[in-house]
Formats: sequence, structure tokens, C-alpha cells
Amino acid sequence: MSGEAGEFSWPIRVYYEDTDAGGVVYHASYLHFLERARTEWLRALVGNQQLIRDTYGVVFVIRHISVRFKSPARLDEELTVTASPVTIGRAGFTMAQTIVRSDELLLEADVSAACVRATDFRPVRMPESVATALRQQ
Repeated sequence: MSGEAGEFSWPIRVYYEDTDAGGVVYHASYLHFLERARTEWLRALVGNQQLIRDTYGVVFVIRHISVRFKSPARLDEELTVTASPVTIGRAGFTMAQTIVRSDELLLEADVSAACVRATDFRPVRMPESVATALRQQ
């Protein structure tokens, strides 16, 4: 699923487990929503993360995330989470992400991910075929 050029989008429904006692999405649940969209973006471009680990011996880890909350989401709402790559570097990538309800912006996030060896979590150069796939989207 995708939106504008270079933007990947993924639908999310808010479940009871995502909310606090008042039916409002708990702040940490938004991080799960963002992760799901990034995971599906990677899956659409290069395959699932286990395949990347098994084939290349690398995994992606979040090294920085900055979140700006605009408006709350609530139980049973349908949301759209976007993931737009900003830079694809030699050893990772940065993304701009949003969560929207219809046309209302609920959250903006800037995310940096690093490519690391799966065995010791040391930074490594991204496999060229993975980097190429991410750049060509």
C-alpha cells in the first residue's frame, strides 16, 4: 500500500489493548504503530526482516526517534501510518513518519535506523542489494 511518491502507508485499527482506561491511545502504542509501518515498508521492498537476517547477517535497529503528538486517537478508530524515507545511507536510513485519522494529522515522527551485525550489534555497511532496493522505491 502506498500513497504519494516515495510514501508508504499502512492501515491500523485501534484495539482495546492500545488504549488507556479512557479509550485514548496510550502514548507507547504509537511507537508500535510506527514500527508496523516501517516493518511492512521493508517487507514490501526487500522481504521480511528474518530473511534479511538469514541472508545477510544484519538487522536494523532504531538509534533515534523524535515524536511530536498533535491530537489523540481513540478506541476503534481507523488510522493510516506513513513511512517516507528521507535518506538512505551506507549504514542505515532516516524516515519521516506520520499517523493520520482521515485528513487529521495525529502524530509526526523522525526515525533513524542503523544496520548492525545480527551477532554482535556492531554497525556495518548495509548490503548493497538492500540499499539499492530502498533507494529505488
